[in-house]
Amino acid sequence: MEIKDRIRMIMEREKVPPRVFAETIKVQQSTLSHILNDRNKPSLEVVMKIHQTYSYINLEWLLYGKGEMLASDEEPSSASSDGDYQPSLFDESLVNSFKETIAPENRKEIATKSAENISKEIVKQEIRYIEKPVRKITEIRIFFDDNTYETFRPEK
Repeated sequence: MEIKDRIRMIMEREKVPPRVFAETIKVQQSTLSHILNDRNKPSLEVVMKIHQTYSYINLEWLLYGKGEMLASDEEPSSASSDGDYQPSLFDESLVNSFKETIAPENRKEIATKSAENISKEIVKQEIRYIEKPVRKITEIRIFFDDNTYETFRPEK
C-alpha cells in the first residue's frame, strides 16, 4: 500500500471529500489531486501538515505503512468523525482560556519605559553639486554599410 492510499484511508475515516481535506490541511487542491492520482509523491511538508491536523494518526504508519493507523486509542482531537467541526481561532472557549495567560507587560498598548531614554543619532547628508564646464560637440561621424563615413563639424 502506497502513501497515497493511506491518505485516502484518512479521508475515508474523516468522511471528507478531497477538496475539504485539502482545505483542512491547508494545501492546494491541485497538490492533493496530483498525490492521489499518483502524479507526484507527497512532500515532507504535506505529510507534516496531515500529521499536525490529524495528530492521532501514527506518523510511522502514514510515512511507511508500519504499525497501526491510530497512534493511540483516543478519538481525534482536531477533526471529529461525527461532523465537520474544526476549532476556530474565534471560538469562545479558546478566547477565554488565553485571557489569563497574556501578561499585561507584553501587550502593545502599554508603552515601554525605556522608550524615553533612547536617543537617536541624527545623520546629516550633504549633497554637493560640482559644476563642470559646458561641453561642446566638436565632431559627428556617421558610418554607412558600404564602409564609408561622413564627418560633420559645427560651424564656429
